[in-house]
Amino acid sequence: MKPMFTIHAGEFIVGDYIEHTFQNVSVWVPTKDTGVDLLLSGKNKEILSLQVKFSRDFLLTHMKSLSQTPLRAQLRTCGWFTLNREKILESRADYWIFVLVGLKNRSTDFVIIKPAELLKRLDAIHPDKKRICQTYLWVTENLKCWETRGLNLKDQLLVAQGKFEHKERGFSEYFGHNGWKPIKKLNDA
Repeated sequence: MKPMFTIHAGEFIVGDYIEHTFQNVSVWVPTKDTGVDLLLSGKNKEILSLQVKFSRDFLLTHMKSLSQTPLRAQLRTCGWFTLNREKILESRADYWIFVLVGLKNRSTDFVIIKPAELLKRLDAIHPDKKRICQTYLWVTENLKCWETRGLNLKDQLLVAQGKFEHKERGFSEYFGHNGWKPIKKLNDA
C-alpha cells in the first residue's frame, strides 16, 4: 500500500524549526502534492504556503580540490539545487525555502524567498533561461549567502572573504533572521 503522503528531510527540518521558534504558528502537511509542501496558519487565520528545497552539503565532499585555498575554510555550507523555471513561475507557494545543512559545523541555514523574486534573480544571473537551472547557494562563515554557479575562482574567493558585490547573486536579505520575517509576522499577528 502506498502511503497517502510523505515528507522529505527538508520539510521536516523546516516544520520542526517553525514549531520550535514561532509558538503561535501551526504547521500543516498537505495530503496531495500540489507544489505546496507545508501550510502555516497563525492565530488570526492567516495562511502562508511553502515550497521546500533541500540540499546536502557539497563543501566537504565535492570541494576537496579547494582544501588548500582560503576559500574552503571561510565557507559554512555549499548547497546545490536543480530548479525548474516553469515550476517557479507557476508556483502556488507564497515562499520557497532552501534548506542548507552544513556538515563542517553541523549547521542548518535557510533561504526564504518569494518565487517571483527567485525567478527574477535566476534570470539575471543565468540569462540563458534554460528550463532547468542548476544553482549553488553558498553560506559563508560571516553568515552571508550567495548564488555562485558560474563564478570563477577569483570571485569565489571574494565571496568567501565577504568582499564580493553583485546585487542579484546576493541572497543574504532572504537568509537567516532576515528570511524568517514573513513567518515572524504571521506569528505576531
